[in-house]
Amino acid sequence: MATDYEQFYRENPNGLGEPTREFVEFFEAYEPSNATVLDIGCGQGRDALFIARLGHIVHGVDLSRTGIADLLRAARDEELSITADVADIRDYAWRGPYDVILIDRTLHMLQTDTRYAVLKSILAIATQGTHVLIADERSNIPGFHEVLDRDALNWTVIKRERGYLFVVGC
Repeated sequence: MATDYEQFYRENPNGLGEPTREFVEFFEAYEPSNATVLDIGCGQGRDALFIARLGHIVHGVDLSRTGIADLLRAARDEELSITADVADIRDYAWRGPYDVILIDRTLHMLQTDTRYAVLKSILAIATQGTHVLIADERSNIPGFHEVLDRDALNWTVIKRERGYLFVVGC
């Protein structure tokens, strides 16, 4: 990983800025209330906090202790339904299911084979109706499609553009 996120988060409260616009648009149109959401690579919570403010139940996973501490402090201050684990996604024991799994610019930090193995392990907790929202490097999207095509669930693409791949299991 090129960025030292521990140092970055210590020096930059709300370091990654506002929630990702594409995720905001998705959740503003998402009908179910109180959905369970897994935010992988949640950092300080730029997406998780926004999603929880809409009334959803969020669980975040990130390698950065500082990021998770910042997220949980903000959630506690606002009385939001957020839990989180400091963990390495390469060997995390995923629990589910979730209604929505969000992976915001995290998988590209892994080596290619590991990236696809991690996505495969995440998909193992998905069920029919689970939405998987991926933001990543454009060049990685075709490989994510290959992983989805080999998965036990059938996946319908609901968005694929400029480094975003949103799918729903059916």
